[in-house]
Amino acid sequence: MTDFQLIVFDWDGTLMDSTGHIVNCMQQAIQQLDLPELPNSAINHIIGLGLNEAVLALYPDASQTLVEVLADKYREIWLSNPQQTPLFDNARELLQQLAQQDYFLAVATGKSRRGLDKVLKSTGLASYFHTTRCADECHSKPHPQMIEQIMEYLGVESRATLMIGDTEYDLKMAHNAGANSLGISHGAHPITTLQACHPLAVVDDLHQLQNWLKAC
Repeated sequence: MTDFQLIVFDWDGTLMDSTGHIVNCMQQAIQQLDLPELPNSAINHIIGLGLNEAVLALYPDASQTLVEVLADKYREIWLSNPQQTPLFDNARELLQQLAQQDYFLAVATGKSRRGLDKVLKSTGLASYFHTTRCADECHSKPHPQMIEQIMEYLGVESRATLMIGDTEYDLKMAHNAGANSLGISHGAHPITTLQACHPLAVVDDLHQLQNWLKAC
């Protein structure tokens, strides 16, 4: 098994149990703008993309103006919503252990910088990560730019890098960057979708992830 030096985490659906909140905020935005209704499953599938890319995936015929209006409305609702979404069980303990083992740790997320900074502050997890990249700073997943910038910044080769995520976009981004990937099935995409991306493995939760890393 590869000796990993860098572990890159997705955020929503991987470390934080926030997929339901994201779907709810997008549904509110769609309703407030009187747009055609969409099932929750459609919104669930676009979690992990950058916000503009997600909106365009939901409404492929939307004008650029509509894309920006819906994205702004979603962002407004999400930032103003007082609901606090929880970390998945074992998230904090896992990061503490990995930090003690001298891994480089990073986040590559479809969130905006403002959104990620908000949750890093509210959870108190910012100090565990050596660097982070967001969708409004780079190309959206599955483009490899986020993970490529992280590897370059930390001086780690792709073969020593592991991307952990709950969507096909996370796993395809890792593949496109030549990095390793591992799927986690407690988030947005079903296990069959994750397995189709050929990660090293798919685990059910962060406890299983911890055990899998110990066995590497």
